[in-house]
Amino acid sequence: MIPEAREVHLSRRDRKVLEACCRSPVTLQRDLKRARIVLLAADGRSTRSIAKEVGVQPRIVSLWRHRYADHGLEGLHDKPRPGKQPIYTKATDKRILKLLDKPPPQGFARWTGPLLAEALGDVDVQYVWRFLRSHKIDLAARKSWCKSNDPNFTAKAADVVGLYVVPPAKAIVLCVDEKPSIQALERAQGYLKLPNGRALTGQSHDYKRHGTTTLFAALEVATGKIIAAHSKRRRRVEFLDFMNGVIAAFPGRKLHVILDNLNTHKKNEHWLKGHPNVQFHFTPTSASWLNQVEVWFSILQGQSLSGTSFTSLKQLQEHINAYNDKAEPFVWTKKKVRQRPFKGRRITQL
Repeated sequence: MIPEAREVHLSRRDRKVLEACCRSPVTLQRDLKRARIVLLAADGRSTRSIAKEVGVQPRIVSLWRHRYADHGLEGLHDKPRPGKQPIYTKATDKRILKLLDKPPPQGFARWTGPLLAEALGDVDVQYVWRFLRSHKIDLAARKSWCKSNDPNFTAKAADVVGLYVVPPAKAIVLCVDEKPSIQALERAQGYLKLPNGRALTGQSHDYKRHGTTTLFAALEVATGKIIAAHSKRRRRVEFLDFMNGVIAAFPGRKLHVILDNLNTHKKNEHWLKGHPNVQFHFTPTSASWLNQVEVWFSILQGQSLSGTSFTSLKQLQEHINAYNDKAEPFVWTKKKVRQRPFKGRRITQL
């Protein structure tokens, strides 16, 4: 049943406002319809005729006639709506954060969304995920850190970085390290066509092992090229033999060699006395990432070794040596290398 039509009387000012609203190209459709309803009602039109012209139900016309008659232009705005009461509150958020500070249930290494919802008992898992995303809490991501306790960290780091940024004139800067036990694995690999026509590339799970090799590598900082040698063992004698080969590659040149703190790299004073053109520089304790050859090892593993098949150790060694064809130097971009404690970070040891 349609309520009795209310008479609408427009002031000159209100009419100008409503007519401007109808002419404006940016007026929302809902506001445009309300303005037209009031203008037509002020012209004496019936509720049904207005509804037919504007394209709404007669009850909608009656609603806005009454709203304008009672409240004027303010009545054409939507009233605030209380909305549904939220199921979860800030107290729920605090419970989730408090639970994250506790160790996960027995048998689990870390919290997950379902585990949190199960432990809370009355919180849906979808809300748990929304809360974690809003607070940028990633339960799956893992960060690692290495805190160096070397009392001479600053001096050693400055020494190594200085060789990268301002290398000595007429000298060669080399980064040397070993990558042990690289396996030469032969796997069946290629393309597999699925019944739906899609083609996938991959490799079989079974493999044949053709032995392992220990890679000794020296990265020339200026060019990015690698001097590589392979050995079955990783002892001091193999390391010094490799260094003899490095010296032979740069006859008569002054060599600055950056090394980590492996035992075989240290206590070689007798060898150094016989090679006065060679100077060893050691990275700080627990900071071998300062050695640029570690970056190359990461590239080698990710882009060259993973997912590749080798039928012999020789093929593996030739595959590694091919890197020099496209070698480029690394650019040192870190402006500051400093030792500082984990202040302001919450680290829990379990």
